[in-house]
Amino acid sequence: LTMHRRTLRLRASAAILVAALASFVLSVTLWFTGSHEEGLFVGLWVPSILAFGVLALQLVGDRDE
Repeated sequence: LTMHRRTLRLRASAAILVAALASFVLSVTLWFTGSHEEGLFVGLWVPSILAFGVLALQLVGDRDE
């Protein structure tokens, strides 16, 4: 059961990082194609996604213990 939780937590962490990376790539793409405001807006998602991910993983970790 512990190994299952660890695997699930690892997959969730990977999904969070992939979402943040995708947001970053989209932001840079928008910026360099001339959509500066949209690029900045999407770029603000990166720290929000990471902060939400850390909070969610922390809350789940506290609940499991």
